Amino acid sequence: MTAPNRQRRRRVDARHNSERVLAAAIEVFTEHGLEATIPEVAARAGVGKATVYRSYPTKADLVRELALLHLDWIDELAGAALDAARTDAYHALEALLERIATRLAEDRLMVEVLSGVDGIEDERLDNQLEQLLALAHAQGRLRPDATAMDVQVLVAGVARALIELEIGDPAVWRRYARLALSALRPE
Repeated sequence: MTAPNRQRRRRVDARHNSERVLAAAIEVFTEHGLEATIPEVAARAGVGKATVYRSYPTKADLVRELALLHLDWIDELAGAALDAARTDAYHALEALLERIATRLAEDRLMVEVLSGVDGIEDERLDNQLEQLLALAHAQGRLRPDATAMDVQVLVAGVARALIELEIGDPAVWRRYARLALSALRPE
C-alpha cells in the first residue's frame, strides 16, 4: 500500500471512529447525563480512551461538538423557516419554535448540552432569526420593538420552567412556545 493510500485509509478510519464516538456520547450522556465519563463513552464506541482524546482532548470539547450538532439542526430549520417567511413570517417563526420545543421536550440531552456550553455563538442562526423578525415586522405581524433577544429570552424562560416542572409532553412545550411568541404580536 502506498503512503497516500495509507493516509487516506487512516482518515477514513479516523472519521469512522469520530462518528462512533459521537453516537456513543449521545447514548451515554442521554442515559447518565453529562456526569458520564470519557472511558464510558470510549467503551460504548468500542474504541480506546486515547482515540476519543485524539479527537476531543477534553470532555468539554466532546460536549461542545454535541452542542454544535444540535445548532446545525436548528440552523437547517431556521433556513427552511426563512424560506417560508416570505409569505407569512409569523407562522414561519411559530412553526420553527414549535419544532425546537418538540425536540427539547423529547431530547433532554439537547437541553443539557446547549445550556451547559459557554461561548457558543452561531452567527448563521442569529442572522436567520434577525431576517425572520425583519420580515415579520415588515408584514406587521410582530411588535415594532420585538427583538431576537426577546425571542431567545422568552423561549429560554419557557424551557427552564418546563424542565423544572418536569413536563415532557411535546404538546405542552409547543403550546408554551406559541404563547411566548404571541407576547410579541402587535398590540
